[in-house]
Amino acid sequence: MDLPLLTAGKRFTLPRPPLSADALLLAQLAMREKAAGRATAMFTADAGDAQRLIDEIAFFAPELRCALFPDWETLPYDSFSPHQDLISERLATLWRISQKEADVVLVPATTALYRLAPPAFLAGYTFHFKAKQKLEESKLKAQLTLAGYSHVTQVVSPGEYAVRGGLIDLFPMGSLVPFRVDLFDDEIDTIRTFDPDTQRSLYPVPEVRLLPGREFPMDDDARGRFRSRWRELLEGDPTKSRIYKDMGNGVATAGIEYYLPLFFDETATVFDYLAPTPPWCFTATWSPRSSISGRTPTSATAWCAATPSAPRCRPKRCS
Repeated sequence: MDLPLLTAGKRFTLPRPPLSADALLLAQLAMREKAAGRATAMFTADAGDAQRLIDEIAFFAPELRCALFPDWETLPYDSFSPHQDLISERLATLWRISQKEADVVLVPATTALYRLAPPAFLAGYTFHFKAKQKLEESKLKAQLTLAGYSHVTQVVSPGEYAVRGGLIDLFPMGSLVPFRVDLFDDEIDTIRTFDPDTQRSLYPVPEVRLLPGREFPMDDDARGRFRSRWRELLEGDPTKSRIYKDMGNGVATAGIEYYLPLFFDETATVFDYLAPTPPWCFTATWSPRSSISGRTPTSATAWCAATPSAPRCRPKRCS
């Protein structure tokens, strides 16, 4: 099947190829767009389709830098928070988009509907440090706490850190491995990865990037803004709400992620992260279901080329 020649603001709809052929077609499209200096954003019907496509596209075109923006995998206003690994992957993907480190970004359609923290939050709460750099232990602990990291006795999952004398163990969000920082007075002597199961140090690394520990801030200003907006927008006595009282005490209640808009004056969407990196090619894949039988009679893949100033189009359903 020949790939359509994309132009800004134009929409193309094609029958969806069978089995894994859609991933091959999308991989070819992404390779062509990469050669033209464009990245590709793909929106899928559900999270399972996005995971399948990222695995298969990586097989067909291993030279493409693919990133998945996963769903929280929780229901709105559930009394538990998304898994830390999911939050870590979401933050890492947003950072890769902002740094132009992704050729293909896959986003489930439902995930794209939720509001996100503005790009300025991610930029302002991300910091780096490297070996032989001056570093005050108290200052680092304050930065980690401000960024939303949890102080624990033993680091095993993303978003945690521990201090033992001159050693600081931390597991940055968006990282696959934790790091052990060995301080010599007020200078970083070495930085090594370590195994969270055995706690044994592994290999040295030159530097560490620390993303925020959460998708929202928890400093005094942010908590005050949250409580003010709660009183302004929600009915009832706020003192009877456990979430409201916990926020006053500096506690991030389980499920607080769905109240993210209350932390910011303005929120963003995934398109706000994509748009500053021109140009992008947007694709959408879906499987419309029959309302009578529940089966999938037809499927489609649609492409829409986009630039920062071009309108974004919704793909039509195939008949």
